[in-house]
Amino acid sequence: MSLFSPTTVGEIGVRNRVSLAPMTRLRAGADGVPGPIVAKYYAQRAGIGLLVTEGVFPSDESRAYPGQPGIVTDAQAAGWAKVADAVHAEGGTVFMQLMNGGRVTHPEITGTDRIVAPSAIAIEGDTRLADGTKVAYAVPHALETAELATVRDEFVAAARKAVDAGFDGVELHGANGYLLHEFLSPASNQRTDEYGGSPAARARFVIEVAQAVVAEVGATRVGIRISPAHNIQDVWETDDAETRATYEALVSGLAPLGLAYLSVLHADPAGDLIQNLRRTFGGTFIINSGFSSVTTRDEAVSVVENNIADLVAVGRPAIANPDLVTRWEKGADENEVDQASVYGGDERGYTDYPFLQA
Repeated sequence: MSLFSPTTVGEIGVRNRVSLAPMTRLRAGADGVPGPIVAKYYAQRAGIGLLVTEGVFPSDESRAYPGQPGIVTDAQAAGWAKVADAVHAEGGTVFMQLMNGGRVTHPEITGTDRIVAPSAIAIEGDTRLADGTKVAYAVPHALETAELATVRDEFVAAARKAVDAGFDGVELHGANGYLLHEFLSPASNQRTDEYGGSPAARARFVIEVAQAVVAEVGATRVGIRISPAHNIQDVWETDDAETRATYEALVSGLAPLGLAYLSVLHADPAGDLIQNLRRTFGGTFIINSGFSSVTTRDEAVSVVENNIADLVAVGRPAIANPDLVTRWEKGADENEVDQASVYGGDERGYTDYPFLQA
């Protein structure tokens, strides 16, 4: 098995085992509509086997950042249809990541009366508004049990819009401290109903969202991303018995659905925690180990050749190198990422990185 060999994701053949990690880029403007530069960005990277977009908000109150794209309005869906068309014109495969920001936002960002979370616990620290002003994170509204169906159905409606816009599938964002991840951790989920208090209860809502999205668009069009024991945005987890039990309950509940893939962000992909989850899942497995350090070509090659994962999700090298797979196949030098232009802005640091010369 080689990093550069074809495989399938769901029922779709992909040309290699590199995946574009979902990375926040914030080029959609105030209306949340992805424009031509977004289509160009993803089309440039269509040589990567599986593209996954940055997190896309499924409802106004779930928008996490200024400039983040949505899939709520007809205009947003139409913008994404052009992205899908551009990727497919280059022979690529693209999934849309659906992300409810949960408490990782502020009403002045969402334009709504509230933000939501499993429990009314604010993140410590500040977030940044569209004008650059810093404000303290707001205390979120603790979703009532009856309200969870509405949040679930927002994911379902967004998945339908994405597939109708031409996307090959969707990825549920259950990682990095956003809403679904918030349900998984006792640090952010202190509920006393059937969605909190034990590993199985904390996993329940994520499983129910996945089940509902699968019922709408089909299991082979649905993947999910998780980040076990990844402490970020005040979602605190350690590699202890409680965390292992929570993620085992989660993946055990997901496994019978026959999802397209499970994508995991973790620094030790070969360790027992992650490999046990892989065995429980039993399907296509993607690993992303590059959150705190950049994934190198040699690491990606080794992960696949040593059967640690079926695909490798790559972040910063794919930002800076639209032809990353070609460069890795040839052993060519790579462009360095311009960190200052990663979030927001225009074409600079987005669509202007050079390709290899012919």
